Amino acid sequence: MYPRLVIDLNKFRGNLDAVAKITKEDGKCDSLMIVTKSFCADPVLCRMVAEHPMVDFLADSRVKNVASYTEMAHEYLKKTVLLRIPMHCEVEEVVRYVDLSFNSELSTIRLLNEAAKKAGKVHSILLMIDMGDLREGIFFRNEDVIMETVEEILGMENIELYGVGVNLTCYGAIIPKADNLGGLVEIARKIEDRFGIKLQMVSGGNSSSIYLAEKKELPEGITNLRLGESFILGNDTAYLTKLPGTVDDALILEAQIVELKEKPSLPIGEVGVDAFGEKPEYEDRGIIKRAIIAVGKQDTNLDGMTPLDTKIDILGGSSDHTILDVTNSDTEYKVGDVVSFKLDYGAVLKLFTSAYVEKTYK
Repeated sequence: MYPRLVIDLNKFRGNLDAVAKITKEDGKCDSLMIVTKSFCADPVLCRMVAEHPMVDFLADSRVKNVASYTEMAHEYLKKTVLLRIPMHCEVEEVVRYVDLSFNSELSTIRLLNEAAKKAGKVHSILLMIDMGDLREGIFFRNEDVIMETVEEILGMENIELYGVGVNLTCYGAIIPKADNLGGLVEIARKIEDRFGIKLQMVSGGNSSSIYLAEKKELPEGITNLRLGESFILGNDTAYLTKLPGTVDDALILEAQIVELKEKPSLPIGEVGVDAFGEKPEYEDRGIIKRAIIAVGKQDTNLDGMTPLDTKIDILGGSSDHTILDVTNSDTEYKVGDVVSFKLDYGAVLKLFTSAYVEKTYK
């Protein structure tokens, strides 16, 4: 059935091998965390990740996704991680399914401590430090707040301070560098010195940090990276360069043509707004051969799709339809034919989330 995602497991293994080598050998990190959210914790891919000897953690931003593979991950002696700082309403589920959660709010950590006590567990947390990207974390200049927070955490019977971490690029688009990652290491060392402890992890960010590992310029003291897009698409997300040994076509979208007709390229009549409240603009191409495929904005980001047939243009779409200009293609398409696309990260994220897109493996 179409539309469908074709998942090439051999290519994924190759990507995983490559980013693991870059992280652990070139970057000299102690541990590697693979993020499963972009493929919505797909069970086949999760098991492939868990089986890999160089992967230490499986991480996701949704507790439901982590819960789907916690038992399997533990079979392979891997720890599970919640990347998004927990909501108060989910602390019991976090303690139940998650080994390590990222946190920045003492009120939430207190609730996790209470939930862990009720469950007879010790729950591990990574304290997030905001090094300037301005998403989650205690702001790095507020050193007194960081130390006061650590002091209270260390007094909790059912919480283990596993380490500190940072997120960069996702919101503020701040590039990981020696200064901001080095600053995180410095904060970690100050915590260790002040409280006489040894942190098990200093997590230096996501796929935007892997370029430093590949160049062997990751600051000493960064012990972990969290990789999603670099594994899925082979991208360093700081500068959007291709990582050595990786490919960007391990995932291919296939969609079926449901209509093929010659029509004008400009809509006729007064232009208002489309189904998403936007006023579109159109290029006058004259009469063109227009193919409609049965996938739309409900399923994916149209801007994140690249036709494998380089002579096809994506004109736009609606919730359920994508309209293609196939006029210049060397292929004589007909209704029922399948058109294939490479994808960017945003398109992948939505396609795996959509219940209307089939998944198949090869």
